[in-house]
Order: sequence, then structure tokens, then C-alpha cells
Amino acid sequence: MLIVISGTHASGKSTLIADFVALHPEFEVLGDPFDALEDADVEPGTDSFSAQLQLSAARLMGLDRGAPRIAERGPVDFLAYLDALVTLRRPGGSSTLFRNGLETTAAAMARVDLLVLLPLAEDDDIEVPVDEDPELRSAMNDSLLELADDPDLIGSATVVEITGSPSQRLAQLEDAIEGLR
Repeated sequence: MLIVISGTHASGKSTLIADFVALHPEFEVLGDPFDALEDADVEPGTDSFSAQLQLSAARLMGLDRGAPRIAERGPVDFLAYLDALVTLRRPGGSSTLFRNGLETTAAAMARVDLLVLLPLAEDDDIEVPVDEDPELRSAMNDSLLELADDPDLIGSATVVEITGSPSQRLAQLEDAIEGLR
């Protein structure tokens, strides 16, 4: 089973994964692709989002189907960031890079069994510092939710939106996995 946990920055992905793996140590965790970027001081933008899209797609496509895995972010996350940059008319935003990422994202998402979306919700009680670019955070969230509705992009993955407290999110993830079995 391959699960991808997707959401904008500061949406609770790491917390949900840590809580889940504490109960299910048999799952291998595929960390945030940002951590694999060679330049640790990379600024969020077109170049870093494109690189992370490629990294996340390559790791999903390179996996064997045996071991259960849970990934923090997938290529659809970074496609959503690229789209958000265009929507916000940010410097470097490129609709060409977005279009180029569609095929790569679709190929990688064909390997995913469960796509978990963590949409922004006021009742999630996640404190986000002002320096986390709330405008980009919101635009990416909107784009991600729209992209996740595209069956040509998401393939046969089951898509679920999870909200609430950490314990509620964990219970919803458990229910979604049980529904796949």
C-alpha cells in the first residue's frame, strides 16, 4: 500500500504521519522531498517546487509494490504550488512549468493507493507564523483541492479529505485505510 499525505505548508502532514507510524511501524516513511534538495537554503519558488515535483515523482515511480509506505507530499503538492505561483502572479511563476508537470504527476500518482488531503480548516487549530506566506499557503490549498478532483491526474487513487484535531485526523486515516482493505 502506498499512501501520500498532501497539503499546503503548515497543514499537519508531519504530525499525522508521526502519529500514524507510531501505531504502524511496518510503514516506511518517505520524508518531505524538500529535505532531499541538495541546497539546504533553497527559497520556495519555481525552481524548488519544480525540483521537488521531480524528486517526489521519481521516488514514487521507483518503488516496488511490496512494502507499505506513507509519503509526506507527492508530486501533486508541488504541481499545486506551481499553479499557485501563476495564480498569484509571483515572479518566476510559469504556466509552462505547470503544464510540463502534469504528465509527470499523473505517471507517479498512478502508483498511489490513497491520497490524503489535509485542507485548510479553521477548526484544525494549527498556529502558523506570519512568515509562512499565508497568501501562497491559501492559493496552494485551493489549487491542490482542485487538482485532486481531476481523475486524469490522480488516477485510481482513493482520495480523502481529513480535518480536525490530530486524534480525529488519525482516526479518519485509519478508517480510510480500512476502507481500502
